[in-house]
Order: sequence, then structure tokens, then C-alpha cells
Amino acid sequence: HVQLVESGGGSVQAGGSLRLSCAVSGYNTRTHCMGWFRQAPGQEREGVAAIYTIGGGTVYADSVKGRFTISQDSAKNTVYVQMNSQKPEDTAMYYCAVWTSGIGPYGSTWYEPDYWGQGTQVTVS
Repeated sequence: HVQLVESGGGSVQAGGSLRLSCAVSGYNTRTHCMGWFRQAPGQEREGVAAIYTIGGGTVYADSVKGRFTISQDSAKNTVYVQMNSQKPEDTAMYYCAVWTSGIGPYGSTWYEPDYWGQGTQVTVS
């Protein structure tokens, strides 16, 4: 059973930085992509960043390109997102996600992941 545990959320001033981590336990060898979504109050959940486990290809939402960087540590089964130059509109609950059997994201198309974390709050003021 795959479990995802996020950490690193918190409050930061505009222009500041945070790094989120997501540890994946019960790692499924079919995991081919890991990523992050976010959901602000009253808004739909949106894909933020994703990384393919083989090859390291990345996908980013236009709203975070140039500011967020996703990375992975395969030895630790952990995915990170470094968030720089943060803006108040980055305020949201951030969710880690993995794709095992489904199609991973590409371009601006974000298919439903197979597993989700519980979420960690990021507040930018």
C-alpha cells in the first residue's frame, strides 16, 4: 500500500522561499511519475509540478515556471519542490501525488494520480 507524507509547509512572506518534501512509503515499482498539486479555498485543485522517475523529465504549471523547481531523491523515495519568489496567490493546500498505472501529466494536461498525500498548508502574505 502506497503512502505519501508531506512536510515543509508553513507561512512565508512574499518573495520568500519554502521547500516541500514528500516521502513515499510502500513504494510501488510501477511509480513512473511524482508531483504536486495545490488547492486554494474556493478554487479547483491544480497541478503544480511533476517529475518522471525515469529520465527526470519535468512538467510545470505556467504560474510557477521559473520560480518552482521539482526534484527527486530515488534512494529515499522522496520528491521535493523548492518554491522561490513566492506570491500571495501561491497560498494553498499542497498535495503530493504519484502515478503508477495512470497516464502522467504532460503539457498542460494533468491526469488523475493514483495516490495522494494528506496535504500541507502553504501561506504567503
